[in-house]
Amino acid sequence: MGQVSTLPIDERAVPRDEVHYRARALGPDDKMLSLLIVNLSALGLMARADTNYEVGDQLRVTLPVVGTVVAEIRWTLGGRLGCELARPIDLASYYDLLAALVRAG
Repeated sequence: MGQVSTLPIDERAVPRDEVHYRARALGPDDKMLSLLIVNLSALGLMARADTNYEVGDQLRVTLPVVGTVVAEIRWTLGGRLGCELARPIDLASYYDLLAALVRAG
């Protein structure tokens, strides 16, 4: 008999690109927050941050090229948070954003 895998399955529709970008965001309480974005897609991001915000809270994240995006926190775990963007970034702008992040890093 074969073994059943206990590894988590990544069910995202769009793969994420690994980045290392320090961004500023405003939390739901309008306080400034520093994020270290570690991966990104046109639909969402994962970041490291020292915060007590909860699932469902919205952040306004400032990014190069695309400006401010609204990101809803979908999960938090040990100083990391995963967010879904309120509106997807269009593909051309997303590629320009990635290029800008590479130049900044």
